[in-house]
Amino acid sequence: MAMFYEFLEFEGYVDKNPVYSVRKRYIRRYKDNDEGQMRQLISVDEMTKLINSTLDVRDKAIITLLAKTGIRRKELITLDVDDIDWVDQSIRLKPTPKRTNRTVFFDDEAAIILHRWIMARETRKEKGSKALFINNLGGRLNRNGVYLAVAKPAEKIGLHNPNSDRMEDHFSPHCCRHWFTTHLRRAGMPREFIQELRGDVRKEAIDIYDHIDKNELRESYLAHIPQLGI
Repeated sequence: MAMFYEFLEFEGYVDKNPVYSVRKRYIRRYKDNDEGQMRQLISVDEMTKLINSTLDVRDKAIITLLAKTGIRRKELITLDVDDIDWVDQSIRLKPTPKRTNRTVFFDDEAAIILHRWIMARETRKEKGSKALFINNLGGRLNRNGVYLAVAKPAEKIGLHNPNSDRMEDHFSPHCCRHWFTTHLRRAGMPREFIQELRGDVRKEAIDIYDHIDKNELRESYLAHIPQLGI
Protein backbone atom coordinates (compact mmCIF):
# COMPACT_ATOMS: atom_id res chain seq x y z
CA MET A 1 0.00 0.00 0.00
CA ALA A 2 2.81 2.43 0.87
CA MET A 3 4.54 1.71 -2.45
CA PHE A 4 1.32 2.33 -4.36
CA TYR A 5 0.85 5.76 -2.77
CA GLU A 6 4.53 6.53 -3.37
CA PHE A 7 3.87 5.97 -7.08
CA LEU A 8 0.77 8.22 -6.98
CA GLU A 9 2.75 10.90 -5.16
CA PHE A 10 5.61 10.64 -7.68
CA GLU A 11 3.20 10.94 -10.61
CA GLY A 12 1.46 13.88 -8.98
CA TYR A 13 -1.92 12.23 -8.44
CA VAL A 14 -1.75 12.88 -4.68
CA ASP A 15 0.05 15.64 -2.77
CA LYS A 16 1.27 13.48 0.10
CA ASN A 17 1.56 9.79 0.93
CA PRO A 18 -1.09 9.26 3.65
CA VAL A 19 0.19 5.83 4.68
CA TYR A 20 3.11 7.08 6.75
CA SER A 21 1.08 9.35 9.02
CA VAL A 22 -1.49 6.60 9.64
CA ARG A 23 1.21 4.02 10.24
CA LYS A 24 3.05 6.33 12.65
CA ARG A 25 -0.15 6.99 14.60
CA TYR A 26 -1.00 3.32 15.08
CA ILE A 27 2.55 2.19 15.77
CA ARG A 28 2.75 4.84 18.49
CA ARG A 29 -0.50 3.56 20.01
CA TYR A 30 0.75 -0.04 19.84
CA LYS A 31 4.07 0.78 21.49
CA ASP A 32 2.63 3.14 24.06
CA ASN A 33 2.75 1.41 27.44
CA ASP A 34 0.55 4.11 28.89
CA GLU A 35 -3.03 3.02 28.82
CA GLY A 36 -4.73 3.78 25.51
CA GLN A 37 -8.27 5.01 25.10
CA MET A 38 -9.47 1.47 24.44
CA ARG A 39 -8.48 0.07 27.84
CA GLN A 40 -11.32 -0.26 30.32
CA LEU A 41 -11.52 2.29 33.11
CA ILE A 42 -13.71 1.51 36.11
CA SER A 43 -14.97 3.86 38.79
CA VAL A 44 -13.82 4.01 42.41
CA ASP A 45 -17.04 2.29 43.48
CA GLU A 46 -16.49 -0.47 40.93
CA MET A 47 -12.96 -1.03 42.23
CA THR A 48 -14.39 -1.40 45.73
CA LYS A 49 -16.92 -3.90 44.41
CA LEU A 50 -14.19 -5.80 42.58
CA ILE A 51 -11.98 -6.16 45.65
CA ASN A 52 -14.92 -7.14 47.85
CA SER A 53 -16.13 -9.71 45.31
CA THR A 54 -13.38 -12.19 46.16
CA LEU A 55 -13.12 -14.00 49.47
CA ASP A 56 -9.54 -15.14 48.82
CA VAL A 57 -7.34 -12.88 50.94
CA ARG A 58 -4.39 -13.32 48.57
CA ASP A 59 -6.38 -12.24 45.51
CA LYS A 60 -7.88 -9.38 47.49
CA ALA A 61 -4.36 -8.22 48.40
CA ILE A 62 -3.18 -8.54 44.78
CA ILE A 63 -5.96 -6.38 43.37
CA THR A 64 -5.62 -3.84 46.16
CA LEU A 65 -1.87 -3.52 45.73
CA LEU A 66 -2.10 -3.20 41.95
CA ALA A 67 -4.74 -0.49 42.29
CA LYS A 68 -3.11 1.40 45.16
CA THR A 69 0.44 1.41 43.73
CA GLY A 70 0.01 1.22 39.96
CA ILE A 71 2.82 -1.32 39.65
CA ARG A 72 3.03 -3.67 36.69
CA ARG A 73 2.24 -7.38 36.89
CA LYS A 74 5.92 -8.37 36.52
CA GLU A 75 6.87 -5.98 39.32
CA LEU A 76 4.25 -7.54 41.59
CA ILE A 77 5.41 -11.09 40.80
CA THR A 78 9.01 -10.37 41.77
CA LEU A 79 8.13 -8.80 45.12
CA ASP A 80 9.55 -10.40 48.24
CA VAL A 81 8.21 -9.98 51.77
CA ASP A 82 11.39 -8.11 52.73
CA ASP A 83 10.72 -5.48 50.05
CA ILE A 84 7.98 -4.00 52.24
CA ASP A 85 8.78 -1.22 54.69
CA TRP A 86 5.86 -1.39 57.13
CA VAL A 87 6.95 1.70 59.08
CA ASP A 88 7.14 3.98 56.06
CA GLN A 89 4.39 2.03 54.23
CA SER A 90 6.49 1.82 51.11
CA ILE A 91 7.73 -0.92 48.78
CA ARG A 92 11.13 -1.15 47.11
CA LEU A 93 10.68 -2.69 43.66
CA LYS A 94 13.22 -4.78 41.80
CA PRO A 95 15.06 -2.89 39.03
CA THR A 96 13.60 -3.20 35.52
CA PRO A 97 14.44 -1.45 32.23
CA LYS A 98 10.99 0.20 32.14
CA ARG A 99 11.12 1.80 35.59
CA THR A 100 13.08 4.75 36.95
CA ASN A 101 11.76 5.38 40.48
CA ARG A 102 11.65 2.07 42.38
CA THR A 103 9.86 3.25 45.55
CA VAL A 104 6.07 3.16 45.74
CA PHE A 105 3.77 3.80 48.66
CA PHE A 106 0.61 2.21 50.03
CA ASP A 107 -2.03 3.57 52.39
CA ASP A 108 -3.70 2.21 55.54
CA GLU A 109 -6.37 0.33 53.56
CA ALA A 110 -3.74 -1.58 51.61
CA ALA A 111 -1.67 -2.13 54.76
CA ILE A 112 -4.55 -3.87 56.54
CA ILE A 113 -5.21 -6.24 53.64
CA LEU A 114 -1.49 -6.93 53.15
CA HIS A 115 -1.15 -7.80 56.85
CA ARG A 116 -4.06 -10.23 56.53
CA TRP A 117 -2.40 -11.88 53.54
CA ILE A 118 0.98 -12.13 55.32
CA MET A 119 -0.71 -14.00 58.16
CA ALA A 120 -2.52 -16.35 55.77
CA ARG A 121 0.65 -16.81 53.71
CA GLU A 122 2.41 -18.49 56.63
CA THR A 123 0.10 -21.49 56.25
CA ARG A 124 0.87 -21.91 52.52
CA LYS A 125 4.52 -21.00 51.98
CA GLU A 126 7.33 -23.37 51.18
CA LYS A 127 10.16 -23.44 53.69
CA GLY A 128 12.38 -20.45 53.07
CA SER A 129 10.20 -18.87 50.36
CA LYS A 130 10.75 -15.11 50.12
CA ALA A 131 8.03 -14.38 47.56
CA LEU A 132 5.29 -12.03 48.73
CA PHE A 133 2.63 -13.69 46.57
CA ILE A 134 2.68 -17.47 46.31
CA ASN A 135 0.51 -20.10 44.66
CA ASN A 136 -1.35 -22.92 46.37
CA LEU A 137 1.78 -25.09 46.34
CA GLY A 138 3.86 -22.44 48.06
CA GLY A 139 5.91 -21.37 45.05
CA ARG A 140 6.14 -17.86 43.61
CA LEU A 141 2.97 -16.83 41.78
CA ASN A 142 3.40 -16.55 38.00
CA ARG A 143 1.93 -14.16 35.40
CA ASN A 144 -1.10 -16.32 34.73
CA GLY A 145 -1.81 -16.63 38.44
CA VAL A 146 -1.92 -12.85 38.79
CA TYR A 147 -4.13 -12.55 35.71
CA LEU A 148 -6.64 -15.05 37.11
CA ALA A 149 -6.59 -13.35 40.52
CA VAL A 150 -7.84 -10.18 38.82
CA ALA A 151 -9.88 -11.45 35.87
CA LYS A 152 -11.97 -14.07 37.68
CA PRO A 153 -13.50 -11.66 40.23
CA ALA A 154 -13.93 -9.08 37.46
CA GLU A 155 -15.80 -11.62 35.36
CA LYS A 156 -18.03 -12.52 38.30
CA ILE A 157 -19.29 -8.93 38.65
CA GLY A 158 -19.56 -8.23 34.93
CA LEU A 159 -16.40 -6.19 34.39
CA HIS A 160 -14.60 -8.82 32.32
CA ASN A 161 -15.89 -10.76 29.30
CA PRO A 162 -13.30 -13.36 28.24
CA ASN A 163 -15.27 -14.17 25.08
CA SER A 164 -15.24 -10.62 23.71
CA ASP A 165 -12.79 -9.44 21.05
CA ARG A 166 -13.03 -5.84 22.29
CA MET A 167 -10.29 -4.66 24.64
CA GLU A 168 -12.72 -2.47 26.57
CA ASP A 169 -14.69 -5.58 27.57
CA HIS A 170 -11.67 -7.09 29.31
CA PHE A 171 -10.32 -6.28 32.75
CA SER A 172 -6.69 -7.29 33.21
CA PRO A 173 -4.04 -6.50 35.85
CA HIS A 174 -2.87 -3.58 33.68
CA CYS A 175 -6.31 -1.99 34.01
CA CYS A 176 -5.42 -1.41 37.67
CA ARG A 177 -2.46 0.70 36.56
CA HIS A 178 -4.79 2.62 34.27
CA TRP A 179 -7.19 3.10 37.21
CA PHE A 180 -4.36 4.28 39.49
CA THR A 181 -3.10 6.86 36.99
CA THR A 182 -6.49 8.22 35.97
CA HIS A 183 -7.98 8.60 39.43
CA LEU A 184 -4.86 10.23 40.88
CA ARG A 185 -5.03 12.70 38.02
CA ARG A 186 -8.74 13.33 38.59
CA ALA A 187 -8.03 13.89 42.29
CA GLY A 188 -5.66 16.70 41.36
CA MET A 189 -2.27 15.12 41.95
CA PRO A 190 0.52 16.95 40.06
CA ARG A 191 1.46 15.23 36.82
CA GLU A 192 5.15 14.97 37.70
CA PHE A 193 4.28 13.18 40.97
CA ILE A 194 2.14 10.66 39.09
CA GLN A 195 4.95 10.06 36.62
CA GLU A 196 7.36 9.52 39.50
CA LEU A 197 5.10 6.95 41.17
CA ARG A 198 4.56 5.18 37.85
CA GLY A 199 8.32 5.08 37.34
CA ASP A 200 8.02 6.60 33.87
CA VAL A 201 11.21 7.29 31.95
CA ARG A 202 11.94 11.02 31.87
CA LYS A 203 11.74 12.18 28.28
CA GLU A 204 13.57 15.49 28.50
CA ALA A 205 17.26 15.72 29.41
CA ILE A 206 16.61 18.58 31.84
CA ASP A 207 14.11 16.40 33.76
CA ILE A 208 16.94 14.41 35.37
CA TYR A 209 17.74 17.52 37.42
CA ASP A 210 14.16 17.79 38.71
CA HIS A 211 14.49 15.86 41.96
CA ILE A 212 11.25 15.10 43.81
CA ASP A 213 11.38 14.97 47.60
CA LYS A 214 10.27 11.52 48.81
CA ASN A 215 8.41 12.86 51.85
CA GLU A 216 6.54 15.36 49.71
CA LEU A 217 5.73 12.61 47.23
CA ARG A 218 4.43 10.33 49.97
CA GLU A 219 2.26 13.08 51.47
CA SER A 220 0.82 13.90 48.06
CA TYR A 221 0.13 10.22 47.42
CA LEU A 222 -1.76 9.80 50.69
CA ALA A 223 -3.73 12.97 50.01
CA HIS A 224 -4.86 11.90 46.52
CA ILE A 225 -5.11 8.09 46.40
CA PRO A 226 -8.81 7.10 46.34
CA GLN A 227 -10.24 5.55 49.50
CA LEU A 228 -12.26 2.43 48.83
CA GLY A 229 -13.83 1.69 52.19
CA ILE A 230 -12.59 -1.92 52.07
